[in-house]
Amino acid sequence: MPWLSGGISAGSSRIARHGRARQLRREAEATAIPCPPAAIPPTAIPAGAAPPGMSQRRVTIERMRPALKPGLLAVWRNRDTVQIGIDPRRAIALTGMRGAAVLLGLLDGSRDLAQILAAAGEFGISAEAADRVITLLAVGGALHDFPVTAYRAMPHALRTRLAPELATAALAHGDADGGARILARRQGACVQVAGMSRVGLCIASFLTASGIGIVISTGRPPGTGSGPGAPPPAGPPAPARVPPPPGPPAAARERPPTDPPAPAGMAGPAGAGPQPDLVILADVYRRDLPEILRRGGVPHLAAAASEAIGVVGPLVLPGRTACLRCLDLTRAERDPAWPLILAQLTGGGADPPACDTVLAAAVATQAAAQALAYVDRPASASAVINGTLELVLPDWQWRRRTWAQHDRCGCGRQSVL
Repeated sequence: MPWLSGGISAGSSRIARHGRARQLRREAEATAIPCPPAAIPPTAIPAGAAPPGMSQRRVTIERMRPALKPGLLAVWRNRDTVQIGIDPRRAIALTGMRGAAVLLGLLDGSRDLAQILAAAGEFGISAEAADRVITLLAVGGALHDFPVTAYRAMPHALRTRLAPELATAALAHGDADGGARILARRQGACVQVAGMSRVGLCIASFLTASGIGIVISTGRPPGTGSGPGAPPPAGPPAPARVPPPPGPPAAARERPPTDPPAPAGMAGPAGAGPQPDLVILADVYRRDLPEILRRGGVPHLAAAASEAIGVVGPLVLPGRTACLRCLDLTRAERDPAWPLILAQLTGGGADPPACDTVLAAAVATQAAAQALAYVDRPASASAVINGTLELVLPDWQWRRRTWAQHDRCGCGRQSVL
């Protein structure tokens, strides 16, 4: 947690933050704040660099509407020191702030910088001191430009519902726009969830609540047995159904008439509709659907939960990363019977599935998180690029498995063509 001197009241000033001490000290020197040498090794941030997402031009800063980032609570460590945020990984502390509570109250996004300085002057706080505090809060990552334009474009109910999403985006990514850019990406995105299992429906719900503009759920409902949460049938349980010996592979690969259609925007019965930016395959055992998506260049993410195991990934970026066929070819090298087993899964998994409520929620949460990471900032979804995240009960520990593009799969050659 950094310690900065606001200079409102008399008192010692000190700055210390792992990896950022020199940057903060230079910013302080630029505003004529006396401070001792930093006790932490210097950072690699170039001298004079502006805070992330903020312009170095003074005219831009003057036009902004400074506001403390929502989600950070202001508390007092003593009569002279205010702390913005509770967790040391997010918080900053300013000394010399006695009598400056009114200035913090002005940082609500309702005024531009000139109006804040004028209002602070009415309470006896000089423009120089107020500007110093605002600069240090911006450098420390506790201040953002209130997203007035984004808020005006949203109805009040939607703005209230998405306020936690904006607050989280602003803190997680360190953006100085109040999460407006992240929200714009989500509102403009179309995500299709193929599969109406517990996991699929939960993913769709999470994405809608997180601000994704269009969420499309496709597929067929779970099996014909008693649904999740329904009481078991009366009487003795029916004997387990043992499938007949598999027939020729060609017959096993025939598409059942009840299979869900191809995704919107792809060739097939459901060709009408928006082209999805991402398709999530939730408990989908078909392999023709991922192939359609791969050939169409549509990114897709696999997510499944069965046999008390949850798997999220891989995220397939066609022509650039390992696809689901790469995984199948790798499995076939380890288990020669895998293609025959896979051919028997076209009708779906076990009924009822060994996926309880908590496992379904955990897998859906992880899948939604990776999907949002891809929509927000595609490079940040690296955990499921060429890899899967796997959760094996009962230890509840997510572990990552790495997968590489297979030499016998044509997906790697697609990017060369």
